[in-house]
Amino acid sequence: MKLAGARLRVSGRRRRLLTGCYWTLLTVGYAGLILFSLHPFAVQAAHAPVLLSSPTEAPDVLTPVASRKPAPNFTLTDGQGKAITLSNYKGKVVLLDFWATWCGGCKREIPWYIEFDKQYRHQGLAVIGVSMDEDGWKTVKPFLAKKIDDETGGMIAMQYPIVIGSDSLAKRFGLTQMPMTLLIDKQGRIAVSHTGVVDKADFERHIQMLLK
Repeated sequence: MKLAGARLRVSGRRRRLLTGCYWTLLTVGYAGLILFSLHPFAVQAAHAPVLLSSPTEAPDVLTPVASRKPAPNFTLTDGQGKAITLSNYKGKVVLLDFWATWCGGCKREIPWYIEFDKQYRHQGLAVIGVSMDEDGWKTVKPFLAKKIDDETGGMIAMQYPIVIGSDSLAKRFGLTQMPMTLLIDKQGRIAVSHTGVVDKADFERHIQMLLK
């Protein structure tokens, strides 16, 4: 009887432990699901082009001068009807930003590029934004008019030229996903081509080096 009682007491203790473990695991799992749904990586999975997290790629390296390829030339019209020709920017360092209104990672970078434009314009930097929105100006003009992005809360009042890209232009620059940003040296050659959200400090260092 004592042994039987002991076995019953052990069984009861185990039952209580198992029950406690069950509710603990259930609670932790539920909390983890909530946190995952709020984490930027979950946003990325739900909206593949949206890159809101910090860049994880290795820092960019400037392509050696002898290995740099000429940037494909183009002439596109900005929102004011002015022709923007890339080859006319020789003698300047060009930051060429391929972006879209639906791309969260692109919109995260735009305030940085606005900052670069203001800080380095008089030192020889030229920033050009190439929107890849399918509806073109129909979508882009209302987006720019807001000045603050609804999704990121960042500044989108770009003072640099914005043009509308095309599939053929994307193919010439090797654009496969966005955001994609290029740094073009003063001779019109591609010094950096970065796909994904850039490392702001790293990218700024490259701009400074190219401006020297």
